[in-house]
Amino acid sequence: MSPIRAVQNERGSSAPFAVGALGLLLFVGAALGVVGAVFVAHRTAQSAADLAALAGADALQVSGDACAAAATITDRNGATLESCEIAGEDVTVTVRVEGPRWLGQPGDPVAKARAGPTGPPSS
Repeated sequence: MSPIRAVQNERGSSAPFAVGALGLLLFVGAALGVVGAVFVAHRTAQSAADLAALAGADALQVSGDACAAAATITDRNGATLESCEIAGEDVTVTVRVEGPRWLGQPGDPVAKARAGPTGPPSS
């Protein structure tokens, strides 16, 4: 076989590899995008929970409705207040944020936070 004939037989053999590599790159990019979206949704839920617990604890100190204040702050942060519990001067909230759906991901990110006054300073 002459060298010219061998080169002509291999023409176009890199196309299947390029298509496969491109497909793999697209899949990895999409997966990283979903992971990033889940991370952002969880951080949003945690921020909303922290702020709602602080608002509830503040309202409780001023003789207001702690759970109503927590619900207002939760709604303003694009989340849903799942539960609000008052134990003494502490307010504990659970918040849910709608997360991305990819390949049948079952649930939304949920975060929990507690806020209340600090105890007396220790000597």
